[in-house]
Amino acid sequence: MLKRLFIAFGLVICAGFSENLYAQDPEFTQFYANPLYLNPAFAGTARCPRICMNYRNQWPGISGTFVTYSASYDQHIDGIAGGVGLLFTNDRAGQATINTTNISGMYSYQLNITREFSMKFGIQATYAQKSVDWSKLNFGDMIDPRRGFIYNTNEVPNVTSRSNVDISTGILGYSRRYFFGFAWHHITQPDEGFLGVSKLPSKYTGHAGMVIPIGGRYGESSFSPNVLFQKQQDFQQLNLGMYFTKGPLVGGAWYRGRDSFILLVGFQQDLFKLGYSYDLTVSKLTNATAGSHELSFQMQFECKPKKKKFRTVSCPSF
Repeated sequence: MLKRLFIAFGLVICAGFSENLYAQDPEFTQFYANPLYLNPAFAGTARCPRICMNYRNQWPGISGTFVTYSASYDQHIDGIAGGVGLLFTNDRAGQATINTTNISGMYSYQLNITREFSMKFGIQATYAQKSVDWSKLNFGDMIDPRRGFIYNTNEVPNVTSRSNVDISTGILGYSRRYFFGFAWHHITQPDEGFLGVSKLPSKYTGHAGMVIPIGGRYGESSFSPNVLFQKQQDFQQLNLGMYFTKGPLVGGAWYRGRDSFILLVGFQQDLFKLGYSYDLTVSKLTNATAGSHELSFQMQFECKPKKKKFRTVSCPSF
């Protein structure tokens, strides 16, 4: 009963301030396992065709959890001197009360600055659709003082679906040992509002890291310290962490501000990669959220031998 009353109260508040509502993007902990979602400049960086699939279940211990799916395909094409990519994402919030589906196409151009350093410039166009399931909403006129939610509402559905087109861009610089990038998503700030104006704020992402090889008898090993910073409207996020690779095994640990501590384990062998990460919430919601779980899968296909002028990115896989 209390949860339903809280939802009804929240909808009233939203309606009262609908002119100043803002949305926010879903996020993935394993951002390098979802490279096209992180930065459109990553399109084609593996040169050969690549498929990435991602699943995230955030805060399953709370009613109305956030579940996000993603799938992408990208490859480099010599004839256009760059990479192309296709990205599909679906986010379900509040037990699928609000659904967001995005389909993006992108192109990235590669420019070799020196024999050791290259840059890529990416552009992304997105068709997005957001919908709300009116049957899952509760309103004040549905409440009986003694028996709870037993009546039908007299509220009339307004707009239940919104579609828009969005533009994003990104840049990536890299060598064999270090890499950095910047992405600017939602340049056009599309309106997603159901009750009024609700623009999707621009999101700015900066990321950087390096690969430090380590000698050993059991195959190639390396450390990879990394940093990621994101800002969207009033939301800011700083991720600090490190990956460790030894042969086919990958481990990682991250600290995300005062929000969560992240542990990751992955396996990469030949043409496929599989990863799992767990976000341990360290804020006041610790005992209620049950953390966040994320799975990633990558399949790398073989293709013709790469040309000498092409340089792949040596960034982490997860």
